[in-house]
Amino acid sequence: MRQASAHAAKPDECSQFLDDQRERTAIDFPVASWIIHPRHRAPILAFYNFVRTADDIADHATLAADEKLRYLDLFEAELLGKGDTQKEAVSLRNALAERGMAPRHALDVLVAFRMDVTKLRYENWDDVIHYCRYSAMPVGRFMLDVHGESTSTWAASDALCAGLQVNNHLQDCAKDYKDLNRVYLPRDALATAGAKVEMLGEAKSPPALLACLQALAVRTEALLDDSKSLGAEVRDFRLGLEISVIQAFADRIVGMLKVRDPLSERVHLSPLELLGQSLAAIAGETTRRAVSRRPVSNPAAGA
Repeated sequence: MRQASAHAAKPDECSQFLDDQRERTAIDFPVASWIIHPRHRAPILAFYNFVRTADDIADHATLAADEKLRYLDLFEAELLGKGDTQKEAVSLRNALAERGMAPRHALDVLVAFRMDVTKLRYENWDDVIHYCRYSAMPVGRFMLDVHGESTSTWAASDALCAGLQVNNHLQDCAKDYKDLNRVYLPRDALATAGAKVEMLGEAKSPPALLACLQALAVRTEALLDDSKSLGAEVRDFRLGLEISVIQAFADRIVGMLKVRDPLSERVHLSPLELLGQSLAAIAGETTRRAVSRRPVSNPAAGA
């Protein structure tokens, strides 16, 4: 684990920038939804606010890389108790202390944000999954830990979170390239399809790029298949419902990515689709639990 830098930015140097970020990202928290029991919402919200603000720092379009790293170092330092100026770090630190939880998952996510600052290209699928290990898997693990679930659920959760992350990479591939010159599509996958990174700047995917994107969607679908046992593995009923909804969204999105062009076609769910998928998933999971149909878990699943 990277240690907080000795040259971390001073609080007064960061305050205005971070205040501006907070104003731009003051949105409703989607993960701590009405499905999750109220007793778990406070620590989840604290985690989300910490992660979202740090993510916005890493994704800032004009801030210099060294400044981004200094801000991330400040967040880490204050999460670990070395200061009280950044409300997201202090709130999460206090929420974790109340639950007797370690900051491991938040620290892992900071690793991914530092990668976002310093790493703009990925060589192969394993390289992307390594990124997901820090960008996405800690989020699922945190949710499971908050609910007191067994670490045996991590394998399926890791697969789900990695699938969600790659879905997002494919959905936003053009935006990430144009805004940040960041490309998560593996270089070897692009080369195999005969595609070039510069094609991401076009209004519509050339055939080679589209073939690459859709092949990656097929691989992502396999990840999501490995996560199917998760809802049945968790004990908490409400968390099981939340997982079923998230999986329904992910399955629908990867289905769109397998046949559509994210550069020129819609690959996000509409409000009506979100509602329909949510209701169907909740009904399905409620029925499954009522009749105690538990699918066979695959302990080797995951990324």
